[in-house]
Amino acid sequence: MNELLNIAISKLDSINSGEVFLIKDLFLGYEWNRLSTQVRNTLGIIFLSYVREDPSLKITILPKSASNHQKYKKQ
Repeated sequence: MNELLNIAISKLDSINSGEVFLIKDLFLGYEWNRLSTQVRNTLGIIFLSYVREDPSLKITILPKSASNHQKYKKQ
């Protein structure tokens, strides 16, 4: 799980300032689709916690989408 979290964090550099994104946007489509639902959910929880604890990332946590996916915005 740590490896997936590290990948997600490293991909934050490719997100532009002001851009809204979901955690799945940090992975290629086929990479995300190959993860089980349980792994995706766990990764989402860990990523949310990590973002909350590290203000230096400058990521704003937004309300969830209509499909219950957590949204984020890079400052």
